[in-house]
Amino acid sequence: MQPQNSLNTVWKGYPVSTNLPEKSLTVSDIQGRKGGVPLVCLTAYTTPTARLVDQHCDVTLVGDSLGMVLHGLPSTLGVTLEMMVLHGQAVMRGLSRSLCVIDLPFGTYEESPAQAFRNASRLLAETGAAAVKLEGGVHMAETIAFLVARGIPVMGHLGLTPQAVNVLSGYKVQGKGPDAQRILTDAQAVSDAGAFAVVLEKIPQALAYEITQATAIPTIGIGAGPACDGQILVVDDMLGAFADFRPKFVKRYADLSHQACQAIEQYAAEVRAGEFPAQVHSFGQPI
Repeated sequence: MQPQNSLNTVWKGYPVSTNLPEKSLTVSDIQGRKGGVPLVCLTAYTTPTARLVDQHCDVTLVGDSLGMVLHGLPSTLGVTLEMMVLHGQAVMRGLSRSLCVIDLPFGTYEESPAQAFRNASRLLAETGAAAVKLEGGVHMAETIAFLVARGIPVMGHLGLTPQAVNVLSGYKVQGKGPDAQRILTDAQAVSDAGAFAVVLEKIPQALAYEITQATAIPTIGIGAGPACDGQILVVDDMLGAFADFRPKFVKRYADLSHQACQAIEQYAAEVRAGEFPAQVHSFGQPI
């Protein structure tokens, strides 16, 4: 009989036995997966969700996407450090093996490496997360190196960078045509600065393949095709729990929003009809 924490899968046509470690994964574990079995990554913002993804994901990201998914903000720009601390603490209560990475929100790291260290160190100290993620390439290389040299692991984020939505004029595919060289240069700069992995969002898959081949760190794709070293999605998107919009790169593995609407409709109807609560849901003798 196989142990409960053992998975059998197939990678590039070959059977692979992946034994999930009992201990928490480390930054070094993630770095060591470059070119290996693809990394599985999802976001989480709450303790219950963290418990669900923990045994299946190598990396759990407390993303600033929580501003849109949970708080109804129009973009990630309104997310605060306090919000990230609160949700980071909740997620860490639900994790036992997955590596937790937490986003540095907009305005908390761009000013200077010192500002970035002050806020990143607070995030890690108050949440227990293992690493931070920040957006930007060449212009953030100095900051990444500064953080890494002071004991803060950094995951990069290139391509479509949501915190720069106003500069990018929306959520368009990045890296087309001549712009590909910019992102390739950014990726090399992030890798050279000491980041342990980099998210590639919404770029052509040929460019993602080139970056994956050219850099020494794992690439984690979201709308970047299958050639990356891993994949990440917003958990509410892939579960169909967030129905406001559906990016092309999202595959929905469930339709929880529709199911929840049906359940709430049925509950409301039963309450109004006097059918709920029934005796089985009540205490003492019926009246």
